[in-house]
Order: sequence, then structure tokens, then C-alpha cells
Amino acid sequence: MIPPDSPFHPDNVAGYAAWRAAKLADYPARAADLVVAIQDPARLAAAEYEALWRCIARANMVVYATRIGETEDKCVPRDIAAQFGLTRLDANWLADEDGISSLTPQDGDPGGQTGTDPARRGDYIPYTHQRIRWHTDGYYNPAARRIYAMGLHCVRQAAEGGENDLYDHELAYMALRDTNPDHIRALMAEDAMTIPARVDEMGVAREDETGPALLVDRGRLHLRYTARTRSIAWKQNAATRAALAALEALLASRPYGMFTVRLEPGMGLLCNNVLHTRAGFSDRPGHRRLLYRARYHDHLRDLRQGVVHAPRAERI
Repeated sequence: MIPPDSPFHPDNVAGYAAWRAAKLADYPARAADLVVAIQDPARLAAAEYEALWRCIARANMVVYATRIGETEDKCVPRDIAAQFGLTRLDANWLADEDGISSLTPQDGDPGGQTGTDPARRGDYIPYTHQRIRWHTDGYYNPAARRIYAMGLHCVRQAAEGGENDLYDHELAYMALRDTNPDHIRALMAEDAMTIPARVDEMGVAREDETGPALLVDRGRLHLRYTARTRSIAWKQNAATRAALAALEALLASRPYGMFTVRLEPGMGLLCNNVLHTRAGFSDRPGHRRLLYRARYHDHLRDLRQGVVHAPRAERI
């Protein structure tokens, strides 16, 4: 249930108007505005931290740029994330043993086996050269394991392609609500979407999971979404179909606030699980694209102010 005084409640007109004005007042104008250079990822300088948090508070995302290049060191994204309150990693079944996934192409690679797991990583799109359509990470997770924040860290970039489109889910909410508040009500319904059970050779590995697409957790807006059709079943009523059509049209229109970013070696994305894509790509022989992906059950937080600040919506 969404508190009536939340600016995200579809009936709270005054609260939404105040939040909307504040959100748009200082929003980044271009992708370059998301990038913050840092020296020591393990110990962010005060000015670096402030610049990173300022961008997160404005856009729910930031891109950091280090000087470590192609160094394979998972401590870098883990240390940066921890300084913003991200500690509870989602140890999904395809992640590495430390809970961080090494996203590198394994399609057609006989070495793409996940240890003792009978499934091949190369059977899953993140571990291939294919494009990935609009989604938020872990949209299929149950309520107890929601993915509220995630990070990507580039070790090796593709020879061609591999860019990410990024779009703040709060801007998507805003566009949908401004078009028709009923779109918000439909996506907030407790039965708006169902993730079908995942079945492996041992039987049902995960039961059907039904829940809302849009929800509010501790004052923060969260979106569960995928443009795929095979791995999700949307509620079959007119309101939900209209809301999805509006969202699909919005994402196809390259709206205000949508950015395209190419992470180079040593760069990384930290975000409150914003909408994102990945372009298809090609590698050079012996130089496969490698990104570390970390998913968290926490929200990004400002830990240097003595109190935990929520995004602006909770402070209105």
C-alpha cells in the first residue's frame, strides 16, 4: 500500500506537483553530466563523494570514472557501492561465488558452464553478444529479494557496440502520470504482473510471482519492468494494456532525460535500478567484453551526513 501523503500516490495532486517541480529543477541535461572522476575508489574524497551523491539525488544514477583501466578487481565496484549504503548483494543463481556477476560473452563457448549448475550461462542473454531490451534488474525477484540498486563496472569494452541507454524510472512515472493517472493505478495494482515459474530438470526452481510493477518502498519509487514477452505475463485488462502501450511508446520516443552511455575500462554505473538497455556488440579476438554486475537489496543512501537521506520524494 502506498501512503496517501506520498507524492507517488495517484490521488496526491499537491504532493506530486511539488515533487515534480523539484525533480525537474536541476536535472542533468546530457550524459556527460552523469560522469564523476574519482581517484581512490576505496576512499572517496569529500568533493568526489558530494559530486557522486548530488548526481544520484538528482537522477537516481551516476557514472564514475577511475584510472584503473582493465584491472580485474571486483573490490572497486564493491567499495564504491558500500560508501553509499549498498551492502546486501543479491546472490542470484548465475552470479559468481562472491555474489557479483562477471558478464562476458559465453554464447558458443564450451567454457561457459556455471560450475555444477546444469544451465549454461550462454543460454542467458546477459552472457551473449545480443542486445538487451528495456528492463530493470531483478524484475522477476520475489518481494523479499527486490533489487533496489545495481552497479556495472567495465573491465573490458567491446570492439563495437555495447552501449547502455539509461532512463530514470521517476521520469517514466512522471510522463505516464502526466498523460493519464490511470496508467499509474494500473501498474500499481497488486496483480499487475506475473513472473511465470522457472522450471529446470529438477522441477520447479521458482514459483509464479505476482505483484505490482510500480511500488513505493520506504518512500522511494521502484519499477519492475521488462520489454520481453516470454518471461512475464501482464494483467489482461484494458487499463494495464493501455499503461504498457504508453510506456513502450515513451521508451521508443527517446524522451527528455534518456541518456546513452558507453562505459570504458575503469568506468562504472551506480544507480537505483533505473530502466536500461544494452546494445548488441562484437569483440576482438582474445579480448572479450567484461563487466561486473552487482545487484543490491538496498537503496543508495547518503552516509556522510549523519542521517540517511531519501531521494527528494521523501523530503517533500
